Formats: sequence, C-alpha cells, structure tokens
Amino acid sequence: MRQSILSPRFRPGKQFALSWSIPDSFGGMTGALMHRSRAFVRLAHHPVDVLTLDDRLDYPDLERRLRASGELIDGIRIINIWEWLRAHEVTAADEPPAHVHSPIVPDADVRDHRRGAVVLLRERRASEDDRILAVDRFRADGSLLVSDRRDPETRERSVVLYDGAGSPVRGWGSVWGVYRYWLDEVIGQEESFLIVDSKTAARFARTYRRRNVVTMHVLHGSHRTADGRALSSSRRDVLENLGDFDSVVVLTEGQRDDLMRDLGPQAHLAVIPNGFNPVIGEGGPVGDRVRGSGIMLASLIARKRVSHAVKAVNRASASVTATLDVFGEGERRPLLEKTIRSLGAQDRVRLRGHDPAARAAFATADFMLLTSKAEGLPLALVEAMAAGCIPIAYDIPYGPSDVIVDGRNGFLVTAGDVDALAQRIVELQRMSDDDVAAMRRRAQATASRFGDEAVTRAWAREMEKAYERKHAASASGSFITRSRRAAGRAKRRITRLSGGYDHSDA
Repeated sequence: MRQSILSPRFRPGKQFALSWSIPDSFGGMTGALMHRSRAFVRLAHHPVDVLTLDDRLDYPDLERRLRASGELIDGIRIINIWEWLRAHEVTAADEPPAHVHSPIVPDADVRDHRRGAVVLLRERRASEDDRILAVDRFRADGSLLVSDRRDPETRERSVVLYDGAGSPVRGWGSVWGVYRYWLDEVIGQEESFLIVDSKTAARFARTYRRRNVVTMHVLHGSHRTADGRALSSSRRDVLENLGDFDSVVVLTEGQRDDLMRDLGPQAHLAVIPNGFNPVIGEGGPVGDRVRGSGIMLASLIARKRVSHAVKAVNRASASVTATLDVFGEGERRPLLEKTIRSLGAQDRVRLRGHDPAARAAFATADFMLLTSKAEGLPLALVEAMAAGCIPIAYDIPYGPSDVIVDGRNGFLVTAGDVDALAQRIVELQRMSDDDVAAMRRRAQATASRFGDEAVTRAWAREMEKAYERKHAASASGSFITRSRRAAGRAKRRITRLSGGYDHSDA
C-alpha cells in the first residue's frame, strides 16, 4: 500500500516492542503496546516485531487467538526468545563456555512443563521455599537448548547455550547475557528502534547499548509509591539510570514534571499519551444508554481498589438506581465476591471476568469508575470518554486530572473517599438529560486529542529526536555524557542510602 503524504513519517529502520510477556488476560500496558503497534502498521506502514522474554509454552496458540480477536494484524509478529532459539541454529563463541551442566534428572523436586507430550521446560526447586535452583530448556526434538543454574549459597548464576548436536557453544554468568545475544541476532546491524514497555524488561534493556539501536522506555505507571512520597522500589534501578535509554516516554505532563523534580533535568523525556480503540456505537444519544449503569475495567488486584467501587455503587443505590459491571480477573476475586455477598449487592454488582469485547460496553454504560491507587494514563479512561461514557475517577497520579475537568466532562473525587464516590454517582443520576448529554459531548471532545494519527505523529517526532541525540552524543560528547550520567547515578544512590527513597512499593 502506498503511503499517503499525510501519513506519519517514520525514520527508516526496524521497529521492535519489548515486553516481558503477553498475559492471557492482558490489561492497560500490553493493550497499549498492541494498539500502538497496530497504529504504526496501519498509519505509518511500518511492521513491528513484539519481543517477549517469558517461558510460556503456547505461543503458537496464543498468536492464533490474538489474530482471531484482531489484536494481531498483518505486519505484527510476536517473537519469544526461547521459541526463536529453538527454531534457529546458534553460533559458537570464540571461547567455549566456562561451565557444562549435567541435565536435570526427574525427581520429586523437579517440575516438567510440556507442549502436548513434549517436555520443553524442566525446573528444580528448593523443597523448603520453592526457589528455582536449576532450569533446563529443550527443543521440540528433545535436545537440550539452555541449562541455567543458580548456586544456592553464593547466588552465582551460570547459563549455557547448546547447539542442536548437544555441544555447549556459549555461556554467561547471567541470563541477561542470553537476552543481549538474542537481541543482537534478531535485530542485526540495521538501524532499529526498540520500545521497552515492561518495567521488568526495562531493568535489562537499559544495559543493551548498540550504536544502531535507539532504545526508548515507556513509563506506563506511576514512578512513585502509592502515597506519592518516594520513588517506587520496583522501578528504582531503572529510574536511577534513565540516562541509559535514548528516550524516556511518559503519558502525562504531570508525571514528566514530577520526574524532573525527583531526578533532576532529563533532556530526553517526552510526553506521548496512549492511543485508544474507538468503541463501536460511540456517541449515541442519551436514550441509547441505560441510566444508572456503571462499568469498570480493572484487574482484580489490590492496586485497583475495586472494593471501593463496589461499596460506592451499593451506597448510591440507596438513593438512585445504580449498577456496576466489573470486567477483569485477579487474585482478589474471592475477597470481592465475599464483599458483594456481605453487602447483599449481588443484584447490583456483577464480576464479569475477562472479556476481550468488554470495551464495547462503554457505548451503552452511563458511567465508568476508576479507583486505582496510581496509574499512568489509563487507556480505559480515554476509551470511555471517547464513547461518551462519563468518567468518575479518584484524583490520583497520574491521568484523571490530566483529562477530567470536574463537573464538565466527568467527575474527580478525592482519592480513597468512597462516600464522595457514591455521591458523585447520585449527582450524575439526578442531572437532567440535556446536562448529561452536554457532559458526554465534552468528554468526547477531550478524548479526540488522543487519536491515533496525533499519537503516531508524536512517536515519529520523538524517534527522530532520540536518534539525533544518540548519534550527536556518540560523535562529540560521549565522555562528558557518560561522566554526567555516572555523577547523577552516584547522587541518586547517596540520596537513597540517606533515606530519601522509600524501600517499599505499596
């Protein structure tokens, strides 16, 4: 297909998106990654390879399901490290591996993981605490692919890669060495852009520095603890080394400003929101909606505080008609079911589980609830507004206050105030149809700023800037740049050791 002169223009080069995994019931971050990749293909006519590092064994089936659901389109491939290594002959290093491991022998402490009848992964775990001590990965023909050993005393690690004949050909003292080797093989020497979405993958990716690869990290969530007082411990290693990426992208201006306050000036910070999937039927008249019907798209985990939404709808229903459908799965489902029963709210609140088509409900729902402790810029929030579904959200970092003007295109509620959340639901139900229709139109107008064309153009501009920064620094100021980065890291470590950073990630 010929590219229109109005299409976003990307710098020549291959496009990669790196994440740890693609969960079965994925939410905001993975959904944003997949949507962005589809926009790159559809609007910029650039194919995207989505790279993953996890050990799930059903990638062929997963890819078929994602293509059937429309999440994967022509131009996007999923490439998993272990699947790729199983399918490609590995090259021998100049020096043989320092270690050669004996294969794991099946016994009571060993777990086999199969694809059909074939064992592809074998783990030995410590009987006392279930720690992984050893892992063997196999090819489909049963030959040993990778042996991975961890010393229980010293915690030292040895990873060895084998060729198809069973000979050890490469070895590393860390699995990150395998990751780097694999990226080199997949990317090659062509100019490339590697966008890292997962905070887990980012810890490794910041160490991957190649002249032909521009690395970009997206912070999808808050970089602070839930109380906002300190840096998140789960992100600290990456935050202390943001300069190792050629570009760091956040979703809101508020987070960019806070990052610079927390970490000092960062010339390579950019603000690019996530695009969104338009909902079929969006923008219908008020009569097409069920007044009083609420919707929530959220994983059932502690950070999402779904119980607050359940309690708020239950309290609001004492004054007006209010219901809630919650789409998502997670570890807190049993507790939420117990809460719903204890409130006698079974006829008002339904846990609908994971549903790939859940977003279609924004077209008919009256309002959506967002009660998280912290976010980046929730994709569901913008999608709801684009469909004219009124957002009622806790005023948390980051996202809600960046798009919601309280009382104009939705409602902002003091974080954690369940009574105020319930009152806003009641207030919305008591508004006239004309006032609600005007609020829906304003919500849709706000969401139009996040259209795919604008977002993809922003990515194209930032890629160009990141490329220029990377090559200008390597050409003229590499020593000074490295010195400044080292000084910045030392300063942040001193701050952390003196108690300036929190040691939890509540």
